[in-house]
Amino acid sequence: MIAVDVTIASPAWREALPDAETLVLEAARATDGVGAAAVLLGDDAFVRDLNARFRGKDSPTNVLSFPAGPNALGHLGDVALAFGVCESEARAQGKPFADHLRHLVVHGLLHLLGYDHEDEAEGDVMEALERSILGGIGVPDPYGL
Repeated sequence: MIAVDVTIASPAWREALPDAETLVLEAARATDGVGAAAVLLGDDAFVRDLNARFRGKDSPTNVLSFPAGPNALGHLGDVALAFGVCESEARAQGKPFADHLRHLVVHGLLHLLGYDHEDEAEGDVMEALERSILGGIGVPDPYGL
């Protein structure tokens, strides 16, 4: 099981989803991964800064994953989510915000577990895994298929 340290850095997360920490932990447990990770629920400005510094993209994004290198502690890495981007995506896609949060946590943690979507074949594998994990916790198919 992935042990997750959740930090809620933006109060907007608690205002919109009082059970945000519980939702993150539920999604993490469902991945069936092994190790430890940190998940930060931040604001758009914080994630924009991370995206600019580490990916050269000066804009906020929904979720960023930072895999850790090999280490004796079993730390898989860190995941950061931007409240405004995530909330507006959920609204635009007509999805419950709680479901979208759980999807993005699963997505981010799968990156830490070595999954990617750099090409179509990898993307298909990762999306199928996301659908299976999320279906196991009652979240509808996030890709609408």
